[in-house]
Amino acid sequence: MKPSAPNEHAPHGRRLNPAELEIDLFCKGIRIHESCDLEKDARVFARARAGLGSGLELVIPGKHPIWLNAPVKEKFAARSPYELRLEEGRYQVLHTVDQIRYDVVLPPAPAWYSRYTSSGVLMREIGVLQGTYLGIYLGKACAFWNSNPRENCKFCITGLNVGSPGGDKAEKTVEEVLEVAKAAKEESGITFVHFNTGYQQGRGLDICAPFVKAIKEEVGALVGVQAIPSRDLWKYDWIAELGCDHLCFCYELQNPEYFKQYLPGKFKHIGQETFFRAMEYSSQLLGKGRVSGEIIAGIEPIEDTLEAIEYITRIGAFPTVCIFRPVQGSAMEDWPSPSFEDMVVVFRRVYECCMKYSIPIGLAPNIEVSLVVQPTDAEFLVERTPAFYWYKTKLAVMKRLAGLVFGRQLQPRKIAADADHVPPPPAEIKPAG
Repeated sequence: MKPSAPNEHAPHGRRLNPAELEIDLFCKGIRIHESCDLEKDARVFARARAGLGSGLELVIPGKHPIWLNAPVKEKFAARSPYELRLEEGRYQVLHTVDQIRYDVVLPPAPAWYSRYTSSGVLMREIGVLQGTYLGIYLGKACAFWNSNPRENCKFCITGLNVGSPGGDKAEKTVEEVLEVAKAAKEESGITFVHFNTGYQQGRGLDICAPFVKAIKEEVGALVGVQAIPSRDLWKYDWIAELGCDHLCFCYELQNPEYFKQYLPGKFKHIGQETFFRAMEYSSQLLGKGRVSGEIIAGIEPIEDTLEAIEYITRIGAFPTVCIFRPVQGSAMEDWPSPSFEDMVVVFRRVYECCMKYSIPIGLAPNIEVSLVVQPTDAEFLVERTPAFYWYKTKLAVMKRLAGLVFGRQLQPRKIAADADHVPPPPAEIKPAG
């Protein structure tokens, strides 16, 4: 059932704090004034991965700068009260109803975006910056897009981006990825490479494995993997031995009926419980805060989203919450974006649950994610209680200690595990005979 559209032009009547502004821009998008010169000053609009990075990369400056990818091309953004303007050499966001201006910074496109790999592929078709990290899609287009009828997730456009002109190159080689990752580290200062892949007939982790090892050995960076969960839980031990630092499980929706309706391929071939079991196993394996459960806020009832946040943090995982974006070309492109008021409630709960379950946040160096409201951003939304200050104190101590560990992780190192051959399962679970 499609929800009714929120009142998109209701004035706030006050200056928003940085997290509130971030949330409102995700919910309402932004219009571009004729004074702006995005071709010169901004990163390209990336047609990569599932489509969440299709907007304009912005930074809200401050003691804790906030990165976001603001919707521009989606239909709802054309009605936004927000307008990006260039005045006296400074970019500002103007709320045209409240007449309040906010300073913003446009991160420029890196020089390597326009260069080619030795194989002749434009580097930005191999990987793109999404905030301050390098995002790379691996493998063929998600197989859910190739079924008849299609079984792809209704909000996703991976099948339109992978292998299409101007989008992700399909089936990238290790050599191409290494060239781009080295350029991104040397010129853009990235510390984190995130691989994701769609449904690959159960081979998602196998496809990612050689890339994980190569980044660790040849580049020296933190590495994350997002793949359809494997029922062979021992494969997560293997991918960790290859150097994977972070695992992400995109189960999207907590409500089982919504999961079935809007994720038909995942419902039919994977099942929600498979996501839960893999996430719980990996969280125990890697430790608190090194696994994330990714969900979408704004499709299912807010009560289900709040339940998902509680569950994810209770098992020691990190809540990655995307504000629903009705991207162009998706089956849900005509849906309204969610309300600002609901999303403030959601992200306040994110921070409160991270406090409640002592989830470490903001420890890794130079990882700012522009596709979501990060838990570190959401601290602007919560009350300053003794529990808040105690949590912040613990995080500050942990960050100092973690700096020593991350310093070593950002140096190339030899990996003993074999990425080219999937190891056999442990003897106790080998099939008889």
